Amino acid sequence: MAKTKKVAVIGAGPAGATAAYVLAKKGVEVHVYEASPFVGGMARSIEMWGQTVDIGPHRFFSSDTRVNELWLDVIGKDYKMVDRLTRIFYKNKFYHYPVKAFDALKNLGVFEAALCVMSYGWQRVKPGRDELGKTFESWVIARFGKRLYNHFFKTYTEKLWGIPATELDAEFATQRIKKLSLGEAIKSAIFGGGGEKHKTLVDQFAYPNQGTGEVYNRMRDYVNKHGGKVHLKTPVAEVVTRGKTVTGIKLDDGKIVEYDEVISSMPLTLLVSRLKNVPEKVEKANKALKFRNTVIVYLQVKAKNIFPDNWIYVHSTEMQSGRITNFKNWVPSINNGKKEAILAMEYWCFDEDDFWHWNDKQYIELAKEEIVKTGLIKTSQILDGKVIRVPKCYPVYRGGDKKQLKLVENCLRGYKRLQIIGRYGAFKYNNQDHSILMGLMAAENIADGTSHDLWDINSDYEYQESSRITESGLVKK
Repeated sequence: MAKTKKVAVIGAGPAGATAAYVLAKKGVEVHVYEASPFVGGMARSIEMWGQTVDIGPHRFFSSDTRVNELWLDVIGKDYKMVDRLTRIFYKNKFYHYPVKAFDALKNLGVFEAALCVMSYGWQRVKPGRDELGKTFESWVIARFGKRLYNHFFKTYTEKLWGIPATELDAEFATQRIKKLSLGEAIKSAIFGGGGEKHKTLVDQFAYPNQGTGEVYNRMRDYVNKHGGKVHLKTPVAEVVTRGKTVTGIKLDDGKIVEYDEVISSMPLTLLVSRLKNVPEKVEKANKALKFRNTVIVYLQVKAKNIFPDNWIYVHSTEMQSGRITNFKNWVPSINNGKKEAILAMEYWCFDEDDFWHWNDKQYIELAKEEIVKTGLIKTSQILDGKVIRVPKCYPVYRGGDKKQLKLVENCLRGYKRLQIIGRYGAFKYNNQDHSILMGLMAAENIADGTSHDLWDINSDYEYQESSRITESGLVKK
C-alpha cells in the first residue's frame, strides 16, 4: 500500500515542497533534501533591512482549481489581493503593460504608432505568413509585425536569454506568449476587441501577508510535524539505480539512503550527469542544455512613494538590468512599518560570463548607476545595497535544444520509481502554479496510483477546471 512507501524528494522549491506536502497529507513518509539553507527556491522570501522581500517578483495566480485549493489549504486566509501595475521602460519613457492605446500613442508618437499599425497589417496579408518560422524572432514578427517586435520584444528577450532572438527556439520560448502577449495587448489597445484576459495580464493576484515564501515555509513545517523530514543544506550527489530502477539517493558525504520512490526537482543537467551508465548520446545532449543565472541587487532607498508599479520591465538597450521590483507596492505587512523602500534590480548571465564573477560592490555600483538613469530616484536617496546570486534558474531554449531535451526526457522516462518535476528539474519555463501542479500530480502518482504524465505540464498547459482566488476565497468559473 502507498502508505508504507518511503519517498525522497530532491529540492524544496515550489514543485518539491508541494510534492512533499501532499504526500505527507496522504500519510506517506517523505524526506526532502535541499542543497540550500532555505525552502521555496526562487519563490522564497528573505529578511532584509528589517523588511521581507522575495527573490524578484513572485506573484501567485492560477486558474486551476486543484492548485488554487491547495494554495488556500496552506495559506488559509492569511493573504491579500494585490492590484497589479506593471510598466515597460523603453527609450526613457514608461509604457503601461498591458498597453493602453492613448498611452502608447503619446509615447510612440502618431507617426511611429501608424508605422506599427502598418507593419502589423502587412504581416496579416503577407504571402506565406502561415510559415511562422522556427525562431522566437520570426514567430513574433509573423504575428505582430517587425516594428512592434523591435519596440517591445527584442531587447528584453535577449537580456533574459543571453543569445540573439534569432537563435531562440520558437516552440519553447513562446510558451509565455502563445495565446496572448504584449503584442496582442497592443493590438487590442489599438484595434479594440474583448475576450478573456491572459493570465500574465491579470489585474490582481493573491499574495501571502508574510511574502511568497510563507507558503513553502508552512509546507516544510507540515512535513516535519507529520512523520517526514526536511533536510536543509543537504545536497544529493547521485540518484542511485539498479539497472533501470531507482533504489535511493547518495548524499555528498557518501551515505546511501534507500527509498521506494524518488521525486527530483534538482537541475536536470545535474541529475543526468550524476546517473550511472547513461548512453553517450544522452550525455552529449545533456551537456548541450544550458541554464541562465540571475543576479539580484537590492537597494535600500530613502523614499515612501518612488513609483506605483509592482515591477517594471526594462527594455532600454542602454541598461543591463531587465526588471525592477518595488516591494513597497505589494502588501504593507512585508514592509514591517519601515519608511524606506526596497528595490530589486535583476540581471542575467551564464556561468562562463565575466559578469557572474563580479564582486558585490561592482554589482551594487552598476545598479545604483542604472536606477538613477531611469529618473526614478537620485543617488542621494540610496542608503545601502545587497546582492543575491541565483544559479541555474532559467532554462535556455536555443534552436535544436528541443531534440536534445527529448533525448534526455526519453532516457529518464525509462527509469522506474523516478519522477521529474519543477522548472529546474524538467527544464521547463514554468510559472509558480505549474510547478505546484507538477508536485501535486507527482504525489498523486505515488500515493493514489494515478498515471499523470508530468512531462506534459508546462506554462501553456491546459487546465480542465477553471477557478480564481479572490479576497473572499475561491470562485469557480
